Amino acid sequence: MHILLACDKFKGTLTSAEVAAALTPPLTAAGHTVASVPIADGGDGTVAAALAAGFQQRTATVTGPLGQSVEATWAQSGRTAIVELAEASGIALVTPSRDAALSAGTHGTGELIAAALDAGCTRIVLAVGGSSSTDGGAGMLTALGARFLDDSGRPVPPGGLGLLDIAHVDLTGLDPRIQDAEVVLASDVDNPLLGPHGAAAVYGPQKGASDAEVELLDRALAHLRDRIAEAHGDGRTRGDGVAGGGRAQLGDVSAAGPALHGSVSTGGRAQFGDASGDDPALHGAASAADAALTSGAGAAGGTGFGALVALGAQMRPGADYIMELVGFEDALASADLVVTGEGRFDRQTLHGKGPGAVIDRAHQTGVPVWVVCGAAELTAEDATGVTGIIELRSLAPAETCMTRPAPVVKQAGERLAELLRA
Repeated sequence: MHILLACDKFKGTLTSAEVAAALTPPLTAAGHTVASVPIADGGDGTVAAALAAGFQQRTATVTGPLGQSVEATWAQSGRTAIVELAEASGIALVTPSRDAALSAGTHGTGELIAAALDAGCTRIVLAVGGSSSTDGGAGMLTALGARFLDDSGRPVPPGGLGLLDIAHVDLTGLDPRIQDAEVVLASDVDNPLLGPHGAAAVYGPQKGASDAEVELLDRALAHLRDRIAEAHGDGRTRGDGVAGGGRAQLGDVSAAGPALHGSVSTGGRAQFGDASGDDPALHGAASAADAALTSGAGAAGGTGFGALVALGAQMRPGADYIMELVGFEDALASADLVVTGEGRFDRQTLHGKGPGAVIDRAHQTGVPVWVVCGAAELTAEDATGVTGIIELRSLAPAETCMTRPAPVVKQAGERLAELLRA
């Protein structure tokens, strides 16, 4: 039997390539032939998957989410770059807290994009999972030459809270090379920028934000949207019109509740050339109002919005795009059985995650799928196309699965070989 291994990372323990390396020996020892392709969904681990697929490793020293220096890895193949936000601005680089939730920024992600442009890349795949920040991508855009200024003409502080100080937005300094580049926003989430399903409400608590701080960050993102709308010459955005004036205080965020879909008005008009909407820096970019409502605009604390509205990015489901890059369809065509998996197999897996996309594609072509995972919240009957599930926690204590995962994954391969013989 020819078996295709198409596993995502086991978060915090093994990369997709390491999972495949542990599964392969027991399956080949049982007489099967094995091929593997790395899987990722646009979150952390995307660069590792690209490297396993043959991309070249590149590194750059960039600004971390709280201003510290970070050595970040990105991947290059010809003129295509895979830039992973988590490498430069990821939540793993901070301790979730109130200060981090309000102050973490994405400046380093913009520096990675600049490094890719310096290397001659004309296609930038921006993988935006695992963010520490809720700054709407303002830090990323600042690193690429944009300016977000307060009433005195000074740059606003980094992070989501600093967005409330924006009086003027100037995008004329954006790196002109962006105009000649294709920017692909690879994401596994479909959240809009604002509201109860937006960047702040859904992901802010994971970053250390309280309920009041979530509302504050949502207001800040709405303010960013409106200032960029002025810079684009869009006029007022859709909604009920939330009045505000400069930096809001934590006790004064009741004006519109968590949705905050309206326009936040401040003095001064954002400066962007003649604000006619025809400036070349806006070529291919969505209007601020439309970008904020786009599925995926809320990815990575609103970085999706910043990429859509200022970089002219095109949204792609991260799992689908990575599967194209690694040649999954060609590998599937010769497979008799597929093995996929990740650390936790649950309902979220089936909605945009890499293994879920693998299961869908294999099911469409009639190829059976086995899942190897750390823990499963689903049974095979719950997941159409899945023949069986092997959990690491059924083979070893949880501590061993976390501290010495590779031998346990090998045991899972041995168990699968036994089941296939039966």
